[in-house]
Amino acid sequence: MKKKGPLYALFLSLILLLPGCSSLTVLNPKGPAARTLSDTIILSILVMIGVLAVVYILYIFVLVKYRAKKSNEGYIPEHEEGNKVLEAIWIIIPIIIVTFLSVVTVKSTHAVENVAEEYKDQKPLVIYASSSNWKWHFSYPEEGIETVNYVNFPIHRAVEFRLYSFGTITSFWIPQLAGQKYAMSDMLTKLNLSADTAGSFIGKNSNFSGKGFAHMEFEALVMSDKEYAEWVKEVKDTAPKLTEDDFKGLLAAEHLGRKTYSSTHLEFSPPPGDHSEHMSGDGTEMDIDNGNMDHQDNKDIHPSPEPSSQTEFDSEPNPEVNEPLPSSPVEEHTHEGH
Repeated sequence: MKKKGPLYALFLSLILLLPGCSSLTVLNPKGPAARTLSDTIILSILVMIGVLAVVYILYIFVLVKYRAKKSNEGYIPEHEEGNKVLEAIWIIIPIIIVTFLSVVTVKSTHAVENVAEEYKDQKPLVIYASSSNWKWHFSYPEEGIETVNYVNFPIHRAVEFRLYSFGTITSFWIPQLAGQKYAMSDMLTKLNLSADTAGSFIGKNSNFSGKGFAHMEFEALVMSDKEYAEWVKEVKDTAPKLTEDDFKGLLAAEHLGRKTYSSTHLEFSPPPGDHSEHMSGDGTEMDIDNGNMDHQDNKDIHPSPEPSSQTEFDSEPNPEVNEPLPSSPVEEHTHEGH
């Protein structure tokens, strides 16, 4: 009984703690892209549950039917080389399952990588989302405004985020509106989304990028067209201009609150070219200097942090190339004697 005590305590703690867990936001979509991903996840789970159910039912059936009992004591089954029907079943069924899931995955990936069908007739609202340690900069080239650590856009509107980074690789993710997409230095990646429900949604960096990673969240506020137009006008009338010196200060800072500007950093630090511009004419070589020089200069403001301490091997000098290394304790002792 004493050995079962810890198990009972663990079971009781799970019962008490699990109800406090928040719901899975990825399964509570508020836009067509997120809905496609949610449906794909649920369908995949159902397929896997079906596979497990068949396996466990057959497992229990075999255990019960062929268990040892008095009526079959001394029974020796006949030797069989194989069963062609069974072999065909356990080869064909997995192929069908994998093919089905592959088709679903390709179709859903194609759907979320493009503008949703119901918004195909719209011109997407372009927003540049750039990351720096550890914050998000949102630039609106059409409106000529910029925000830090929050982004607003209208409901029922196709939105195209163009992502890049001034530092380490980050991952832009608004779970209830779209899947994640990486933001990288010297390269633009694009993420299409739209919202069919107004409200506030949490966005985050889902790729570990250093000590400030846990605080790299932002608010995505979905507004009506009227509210969005009023907000843009208010920003243009009241927010200060974003100068190059101010922007460099933003990049150098580690943590910031929400900030708003009536101009964008795109004017003096344009984004890098997209990934196709990284390739040479024949497509075989990468151009590591791709991107404008201003972006390269701003990127150097906060390079990846160096290790905080050295290891015990860092202070050891490199061995001479021509000097043979000892391969055994005897040779090592002889080596030291010389």
